[in-house]
Amino acid sequence: MITTDHTAADDGTQANILILMGVSGSGKTTVGQALAAQLGWQFVDADDFHSAANVAKMQQGIPLTDRDRIPWLTTLHTAIKTWQAQQQSTVLACSALKADYRQRLAGELPLAWVYLEGPVDLLRSRLASRTDHFMPVELLRSQLDTLEVPTSALVVSIDQPPAAIVQTIVEHYGFNTESSGPHRH
Repeated sequence: MITTDHTAADDGTQANILILMGVSGSGKTTVGQALAAQLGWQFVDADDFHSAANVAKMQQGIPLTDRDRIPWLTTLHTAIKTWQAQQQSTVLACSALKADYRQRLAGELPLAWVYLEGPVDLLRSRLASRTDHFMPVELLRSQLDTLEVPTSALVVSIDQPPAAIVQTIVEHYGFNTESSGPHRH
């Protein structure tokens, strides 16, 4: 697995945790739900862990600061530790824009990373067509400016169907899609 210097066990002794990262509009939720369904894992959206204050700021078009994000990242890290302790293999959709954020999420835990990247025009059009999300298209520039492209992640282009993206991830990591457990081939 491509990780932050740690490798998840593939002998079933611990859960696999895969983080789909990227800016808003990159398809983290769509791809994550499809991937989790194919693997029989749980899907979790990091957006659900934001405080009401963070959501309100974003709804108003105000970019989050590191200070806003640190409690959110700490809560997510605690959740990841819990999923591993409970051997609950998980696909987590999370922007994880900076290297520091990714390190805070991982700590010493083995995580697999997939960076969903795409052209700005495609991202913008996806955000503009959303009706059920708190993230306005105006914040895309802020996210792109904040983004530190990961060096230890599988990079997958979003200009292909979600099923193709899922297949790329499954093949890259060698995940076993014939069982619902955390085992890989």
